[in-house]
Amino acid sequence: MKSYEYFEATADIGFKAYGKDLNEAFENASMAMFNIITDTCDVEPKTEISFEIASEDYVSLLYDYLEELLFHHEVDFMLFSEFNVKIDENLNLKATIKGEGINWDKHERKTEIKAITFHKMEVVQTDGVKLRAIVDL
Repeated sequence: MKSYEYFEATADIGFKAYGKDLNEAFENASMAMFNIITDTCDVEPKTEISFEIASEDYVSLLYDYLEELLFHHEVDFMLFSEFNVKIDENLNLKATIKGEGINWDKHERKTEIKAITFHKMEVVQTDGVKLRAIVDL
């Protein structure tokens, strides 16, 4: 099974992320998002950040999670390449993300993400999990 794929959206870019469960799908969504910004193969997992969030439904949880990732990218000036997500039945998410400070001499500068959107965001759970999100460029 592929981890993620991109699709075109007017003036934006979207991605679908897949996983055997919610944890893996959210981790793959993280990778899809950061591969829009840079080539994550060049990002070393030197620094670790952990955080927790809770939401009222899975779509809101996905939105809040991606927003938190974008927040740490922008405020801490970091890129991330490793993601560990644990979601419980009460919609509590615990994440540990690893990466390093941005160095545009080392890291490929691809596209800046301005915001996460709710537009067409979805979380579908069947025999696996499929997520869909669109980011504003």
